[in-house]
Amino acid sequence: MARTTATGRNRAQQGGAGARPPRRRRTFGDLVRALLAFLALAVLVVGVPGALLYFIGSPLPHHFDSDLIRQPITSETFINTLAVVVWIAWAQFTACVLVEAQAAISGVGMPHRVPASGGSQMLARQLVAALLLLGVSTAGLVPGLSQLGQHHQVESQARPGVAATAQQTPGEHQGRAASAAAVRHQTGGDNAAAAKQGAGQSAAKDTKFYRIQPPEGRHHDSLWEIAQRHLGDGRRYNEIYQLNKDRVQPDGSKLSQASLIRPGWVMEMPGDAHGGDLVEMPVASPHVAHDVKHYAEHGGAKDTVAEGAHAQAQPAGQEADGGTGGTGSGSGGGGRHAGGAEQVAEQGGAAGGAHALAAHGASHGFDLSEALIAAPLLAAGLLAALGRRRRTALWQSVTAGILRTPRTPTGPEADVADALRIGADPDSVAFLDRALRALSALLDAEGRQLPTVYASWLTEESLHLQLAWPEGQPPAPWQLGQDETFWRLDRRDLGESADVSAAAPYPGLVALGMLDGARLMLNLEAVPGIVSLAGARADREAVLASVAAELATNGWSDRMTVTLVGFAQDLTALAPARVRHLPDVPAVIETMSAETVQRAGALRNAGQDSVLTGRTGQAQHTQWAPHLVLLAAEPTEAEAERLAELAADAGRLGIGYLVASDRRDMPGAAWELEVTPAGRLLAPLLGLDLEAQVLPAAQYEAVLQLFAQAGGDDGPGPDAPPFLVDLSDQGRPGVYARLLGSFELVGIEAPSAERSALLHEALAMLLLHREGVHPRVLAAALWPRGVTEDVRDALIERLRDWLGTDPGGASRLSFDATGRIVLSTSVVSDWDVLQTLHHEATEGSAAGDPTARRRLLTDALSLARGPLLEDRASGRYGWLAHEIVDAQHPVLVAEIALALSELHLGASKPKAAVAAIETGLAVSPNDERLWLALLRATQATGDPARLEAAANSLIARSNSLNGPARGLPPRVEALLDELLPEWRGRIAN
Repeated sequence: MARTTATGRNRAQQGGAGARPPRRRRTFGDLVRALLAFLALAVLVVGVPGALLYFIGSPLPHHFDSDLIRQPITSETFINTLAVVVWIAWAQFTACVLVEAQAAISGVGMPHRVPASGGSQMLARQLVAALLLLGVSTAGLVPGLSQLGQHHQVESQARPGVAATAQQTPGEHQGRAASAAAVRHQTGGDNAAAAKQGAGQSAAKDTKFYRIQPPEGRHHDSLWEIAQRHLGDGRRYNEIYQLNKDRVQPDGSKLSQASLIRPGWVMEMPGDAHGGDLVEMPVASPHVAHDVKHYAEHGGAKDTVAEGAHAQAQPAGQEADGGTGGTGSGSGGGGRHAGGAEQVAEQGGAAGGAHALAAHGASHGFDLSEALIAAPLLAAGLLAALGRRRRTALWQSVTAGILRTPRTPTGPEADVADALRIGADPDSVAFLDRALRALSALLDAEGRQLPTVYASWLTEESLHLQLAWPEGQPPAPWQLGQDETFWRLDRRDLGESADVSAAAPYPGLVALGMLDGARLMLNLEAVPGIVSLAGARADREAVLASVAAELATNGWSDRMTVTLVGFAQDLTALAPARVRHLPDVPAVIETMSAETVQRAGALRNAGQDSVLTGRTGQAQHTQWAPHLVLLAAEPTEAEAERLAELAADAGRLGIGYLVASDRRDMPGAAWELEVTPAGRLLAPLLGLDLEAQVLPAAQYEAVLQLFAQAGGDDGPGPDAPPFLVDLSDQGRPGVYARLLGSFELVGIEAPSAERSALLHEALAMLLLHREGVHPRVLAAALWPRGVTEDVRDALIERLRDWLGTDPGGASRLSFDATGRIVLSTSVVSDWDVLQTLHHEATEGSAAGDPTARRRLLTDALSLARGPLLEDRASGRYGWLAHEIVDAQHPVLVAEIALALSELHLGASKPKAAVAAIETGLAVSPNDERLWLALLRATQATGDPARLEAAANSLIARSNSLNGPARGLPPRVEALLDELLPEWRGRIAN
């Protein structure tokens, strides 16, 4: 897969025009090698079987009978046995030759792997490549033997060369900022104008194509270098990208990101492209050649034709792009988020149980597979913050005496909620947080200060801290990275017993993008100056929105202030304690001027050099929390100069500035970033070209609306639960699941033991989401570390078969118009019944009838057998941590118990009231309302011993929950003083 590296760009720059070195012509040595390869192939493919037939003949016996196995083993038997082995080896080698020859001649992708071939296929590859030197350029062949070990390495590891270039930037390139800006001004130009010019020339000239070349050593083709070689300007790579975006390639996949191209892909080039590597019509398979020709003749209409033809060739259940990437939440490296979004559509009911997965995700204007799914740290932070907001709103409604059903997202908000569930990687957040805190504790134990960290690189395997300068050997288990300015910690080396009690040392780290499987995180508060961000306004705002949302919700910080200037939407709902908005640039200059003076004075009085010394040991202070300022508003020249003055000493004060602006010469800029329309984040002085982490406007709006709904800011929630059960005899369910307490099923046979855990968990998730579950959300929940689509689809089919059909023949599992999996109304859980009974008793026809209400509430409370999914296996059902139902269930049971107790007391049945409260306490043991109700109901029985026993039980419960030092909650103590005045002397001691 092609990537742009700093090393590659530097090599291009040293070449003058940035052109790739010309490929060498075929020499006499090449012809000799080709001739020798031909002779070797002839001997191995033709000579070996000929010799076997001539000297040995058929090694197999001419007839088989019972006497054959009793014959003695002779030398002839031994020779024939060896001949059989040689025949098998010859057949395998011949198959390798055929596979390699087909791949080399077509020039498309990597050759198929012949099972158990090993060295045979490598030898065949080298011989075929040498032979084809007679007729084609070797640059068009598949990677040779030397590249085999590098293919997956490039995919999974960040290149040291890029990081090493980046580390030199803060401090070393300050003096070159002016000259670099001049170069950018000279070579950048107007991208939009260039694109129009290129498009016009393309229409005027013959269409030209370029085939992506395989790797040569550590060099990989990239759109930037192709544009540099054939268009004279690497910045025109976006024209190539736009011409070929979403076009079906010869191997069946599509170009969806400018950085993700594969050897063998065919790129249409702008009409003014030049160079010997271009062809008028690429050699390809017939259907691909027809597609390219149709594209050249009919322009944009090619997408529909090509995609339709390709989809027709795919079997049901496979993506149109041919991918089999893992589905689920990704790690910091992002490797788990491969694969596009799917739409699941019902095909013919239950007959055959078949369903097709087609491209889905744009049902509300954007693709689920982009933005949030590609930002696992951001998604994890937002998902956790959303859960906190929902729980806060739930308890606020309880306090207000009006228990509202949490709102179920719909439309774009539902898509965003799905993307958060799919993309979130809480494990990586926890690793990053624990790793940094543990490092702080280790350094403090050794009497060392925290090093200044400019950036970090997070991969699936490890965390790399990029230091401002060498700080010596890091404390174990940390170790030096690629040089003395890198400290590395492998995930497997961070033990569960690590001391993580220290304050968060680097809360200003924020993700900017991905490079070769590594996620770059910039430490905003440590940059010695301003971080400037250039690019089109919409692109800048998408980057700023991502940065702001991640800083507001990240899980590797404690206290923090994030000041936003010029943001169109209020982000306070994401983190009210962190986020604040200021109206304009003068307001932020006034605020930060005062804070800069205050922080500098506080550091001076404390005798400390920087905020880092105030985050370790006995000197930990809350005033050392970072203050990060994000400006979306354009500063004037005078304002920009003043911001530069404030930022000059900001690095040691824990203050960071990220300024988005049209200008490319921001005063005081230490890091100069630019986001392109293709979603690349460029830092020319740092040698970086990243896949930018963004939060585009559509998702940004939907995220804010989702938080508004969660907090009830857009009005009261629904009066009824999303699914009401038919409580009449006609509504008897076909499948009944008990989720409250241990998981039990009635109406279907138990699945096989090896399939049971996954099927039960999948069914539980569907039962708790009656609105439907996207297949990718289901996969992310069941396989947090990732899963391929075929495994996911097989589970869905198995679940459909297991649930069976209704008496009318309709499947109990189907797919709605948005592609989400839904259950039929004949599949019911006790949670559904409990919500329905409570709704009927409080909002339905029984609300005004105490007798009917008491009966319904009694039936509802009888369903509360224990905590939700009490017997869930360890390591499973992790998705419940982000579900509001986990908090809603105990609250609702407590509400039912309190209401039923009140009815019993009104009917002079205090013992029944106590029994109702005790049932509620079994599910919601820490609900203070139940503690108070238990004391009142017990006192109503007139039994002092029973009241004393109830008080004893509450004291024991409080000690277990909070420890003896904190005692009972104040309101409970006050009630005991009233009902049992002597309790302090007789019980508390």
